[in-house]
Amino acid sequence: MRFTLLSRAPAPFLSTAFLKFKFVAPSAATFTRVSRMAASPSSAALRDGAPFASSAIDFLSICHRLKTTKRTGWVRKDVKNPESIADHMYRMSLMALVASDVPGVDRNKCIKMAIVHDIAEAIVGDITPLDGVSKAEKNQREQAALDHMCKVLGGGSTAMEIAELWMEYEANSSPEAKFVKDLDKVEMILQALEYEVGEGSG
Repeated sequence: MRFTLLSRAPAPFLSTAFLKFKFVAPSAATFTRVSRMAASPSSAALRDGAPFASSAIDFLSICHRLKTTKRTGWVRKDVKNPESIADHMYRMSLMALVASDVPGVDRNKCIKMAIVHDIAEAIVGDITPLDGVSKAEKNQREQAALDHMCKVLGGGSTAMEIAELWMEYEANSSPEAKFVKDLDKVEMILQALEYEVGEGSG
């Protein structure tokens, strides 16, 4: 099976930051310690706007849908066992981690942006141009979903950071946003090639 990928090549960022891939279970005691910390957040965490454990769990329960929702484009192509939204986001985050340095681009910010760039799809799903939803309507739905998720998280600095990263990506308003959008395209190309190879060997 052949997949139509892009109408243009990825933007210049990735040509200057060619991806150099390098592969770089907590114990029961560690799990217990982390659970206690989450149940009893420190005063410093509260000052910093960290979410309470219950809010974080509710937020993560919504995010679970990212693991179970398959990417619409691959479903439409009748790909067997297509990747989930979370699969896509995770590898993009790894790409940001292992990519070569680019002057003026904050790697840590790129990693965070890759983690959250499709987060609203936990509620609205993976909307594609073939779904008959206008770009404005898609953005409105995703913005409402993001607002709801940030509210569930309890507001504060963590929720604000997620919202700012998402909006910056959507607006393509920074070097990091442009870089992560390139990663989005490259990850899709890589995934398509893997599906083609898999079908060819099947």
